[in-house]
This record gives sequence, C-alpha cells and structure tokens, in this order.
Amino acid sequence: MSAVSANGNMTMKASEKPPATVSSGRKAIVAFLVRLGAIGCFVLILLYFAFTAPGFLSFYNALNVVEQSAILGILAFGMSTVIIGGGSDVQTGGIDLSMAATTGLCAAVFASMLNAGFPTPVAFLATLATGLIVGLMNAVAVVRLNILPLLATLATMNIVAGAELILTQNTVLPVTADFVAAMAMGSVAGISFLAWSLIVFTVFMVIALHFTGFGLRLYAVGGHPEAARAAGIGVGRYVTGTYLFSGACAAMASVLLISRLSASTPGTGELLLSILAAALLGTVFSRRFVPTAAGTLLSTLFIGFLANGFQLLNVSSYWVNGVQGALILLVVAATSFARPSER
Repeated sequence: MSAVSANGNMTMKASEKPPATVSSGRKAIVAFLVRLGAIGCFVLILLYFAFTAPGFLSFYNALNVVEQSAILGILAFGMSTVIIGGGSDVQTGGIDLSMAATTGLCAAVFASMLNAGFPTPVAFLATLATGLIVGLMNAVAVVRLNILPLLATLATMNIVAGAELILTQNTVLPVTADFVAAMAMGSVAGISFLAWSLIVFTVFMVIALHFTGFGLRLYAVGGHPEAARAAGIGVGRYVTGTYLFSGACAAMASVLLISRLSASTPGTGELLLSILAAALLGTVFSRRFVPTAAGTLLSTLFIGFLANGFQLLNVSSYWVNGVQGALILLVVAATSFARPSER
C-alpha cells in the first residue's frame, strides 16, 4: 500500500518492494530451478545408462566417447563463441547455421587437394582459408549489411552446401594420405589424437574466454553492446572475429572428420542439430544463461554419452536426433522465460 506524504506525494511503505524487484527475484528463482532441473535430468539420464547399458561406465568406453565427441566439441565451441559475441537471444542474437555445411565444404577441399597430390600443409592451409572465407561472408552479412544472423547464416548455409555438391558431385571422396592414417590410429599415453585434440582445444577455450581481456570484452559485446561501444570496444570487429573463428573451427573439425572416416562424405549438414544442441545446452550451466567453455564441454560430452548409451542398448540412432530436438526446444523455452530481464 502507498501513503500520501505531507507535501502531497505518494510514498511506498518500507515493507513494500517495487514490482521490478519482485519480478527480478522471481526470475532469479526460476533461473536457479531451470539450472537445477537441467543438471538433474542430465544426471538421471546418465545413471539410467550406467545401470542398463553394458560397459557404459568402463574407462575404454569413456575414452571412446571423448574421441567421438572431438569433432562435435570443436564445432560447438565455434558456435558458442558466436553466441557469446552476438548475444544469446534466440531470435536476434548470434548464431551460425552454416557451420555444419562449412565443415562439409572444408572436408571436400581437404580431400580433393590431398587426392590431387598437394602436400598436407598446403591442403590444410587451403582448408583453413575456405573456412575463413565462409566466416567472412557471414560477418559481412551480419555486421556490414545488418542482416539478422539467423537469416544471414541460413543463406550462407545453402550457398556453401551447393558449393560442396559441385566440388564432390555428391559422391564420397576417399582419402589414403599418411597424415590421415596417423591421425586416425595415433595415440599418446593411450589416448588417441582425436581425443587429445578435444582436450587441448578445451584448455585453449577456457583460457581464451575466461582468463584473458579478449574473453571479458567478448562477453561484454554480446551482453551489453551499447555499453561496450561506449567504452570504446569495437563491437563490429569482435562480432566479425567470432564468425571468422567459427569458420576456422569448421576447417579444423573437417580435418578430424576426414581422419575419422578416411573420406569426405556428403551429409555433413546433419551435424547442425548436434552443434546447436551442444551450444544451447551449455547455457544452463551459466548463471546468466550464456555459453561458457565448461558448459559447452559438458553438454558436448552429454550428447556423446547419450548417443553412446543408445548404441549400447541397441536403440536406433534416429532417436538421438529426436531427443536432441526436444532438448533444444525445452532449453530455449526455459531460458527465454528464466533469463533475467534487462529492462
């Protein structure tokens, strides 16, 4: 209730809280419950597989999941970086729908150049350049042309997918280079090169995002772009950098993909759902519902263990896509409601 002061102004009682404060408190409680519920669901699913899937808890199986998750993990880190720099709003925030298609195109370039007899370093540089060019296309569309990231990267995705089909003629390009065999079969301390690639890349991302000035400024650009701009931070340059990094991640993932499959294969675009799931699920581990390095890694491994559990139980892999889609829907709906209002 309110009272009228001596000068005629309306005043609030000391026990009364402003509506904004009450709303903010409720949002904080809901946000905590969303995070707690999501973590609880993850734990329950893993416990179910632990008791029902034979060999699920074995050390060998855990290493196998890490190895299988290496490609997805690197791509998810690229997507998470774009979301951090562009903002986590699902409608207008940062997103790169072209990542999976870019990975396919980069894999086709790498395989084609190796099969043509080019040295591995040259093939890798050409692959990296391909990823950076696609990233630059996205950056120009988003930063310079002010097209919504969702639409800009959707258009780029179709352009890149068409380029891959033209290059490969929609056929498998087998690769027999020594480098590919070494990456596929090599190991250090009993851990495969593919698994090590995810471990090393995760350490790099943790340091870059959470222990450098660049990472702090990137979070500022995505969370409060106007304030970052007022502080003298080049918002456009940082957003451009995220798309370039996304393209570089696609290039690196394509090399690992060829190493794992010994070929460039059509259909890489199917990875998009898993990439989005890993990046978006990682936000539930953050107090502000934005991606973090640890959250992205945990969600990537969760998806890897989910697919692995289905395989051990002889459940069709098609169910994995359905579960991932449902998780994306639930996370986006929950975080959109629970994210604290900025107004």
